[in-house]
Amino acid sequence: MQDFRRFSIIIPMLDEANGIVPLLASLAEWRDGGAEIIVVDGGSSDGSREAAAPLASLLLTSRRGRARQMNAGADQAQGDILLFLHADTRLPPRALEPIASAIANGAHWGRFDVRIDGDLRGLRLVAWMMNWRSRLTGIATGDQAIFVRRQAFDQVGGFAELPLMEDIVLSRALRRIGWPACLRERVTTSGRRWQQHGLLPTILKMWRLRWRFFCGAHPADLAREYGYLPDDPQP
Repeated sequence: MQDFRRFSIIIPMLDEANGIVPLLASLAEWRDGGAEIIVVDGGSSDGSREAAAPLASLLLTSRRGRARQMNAGADQAQGDILLFLHADTRLPPRALEPIASAIANGAHWGRFDVRIDGDLRGLRLVAWMMNWRSRLTGIATGDQAIFVRRQAFDQVGGFAELPLMEDIVLSRALRRIGWPACLRERVTTSGRRWQQHGLLPTILKMWRLRWRFFCGAHPADLAREYGYLPDDPQP
């Protein structure tokens, strides 16, 4: 069995009782090989904590907010390669090997290509657009499973504790250190928001939110429009 002790996989969680056990079970081989699996709960009330506890190396509790939760996990992580994994995203087989190779070849950070799970027509095109936009801009989304050298993460100060767009802000900061390694291996992320709201409305909403963010709109206002806001957002 390979030695994966360099890796800390950090998973922010909020009310994911239906999915957290299959996710953590899929990481068991890496955990057995020494990878650290850190789950950071943001105040779940559906039994997620109890379900995750036996399968995680470390279970933490943080105030709600994905960026805040991921920072809390990074603060406790022992590995020198941090991999931030959303609770509704699945890594491909042998995912840690291409990360290790990219880091060994000089990358400071990177992300995977993504596929979106679901039978809604057009999801493959959306994923293709996300992957190529990321390659062209050097901006990664959290759905793409961002990985980063610990030193680089600390250098940029971690995630900005924003209620939305924290992945874009982190990418911009890391891009000043180096261009991301854009791995061709694909993570699989849930298509539930696309299924719930429809393909075109979701695309238009995300474009609008990004445009407003680039034009200086406050992330808390964007989070309200998106339908999400941590319980104690920053002013």
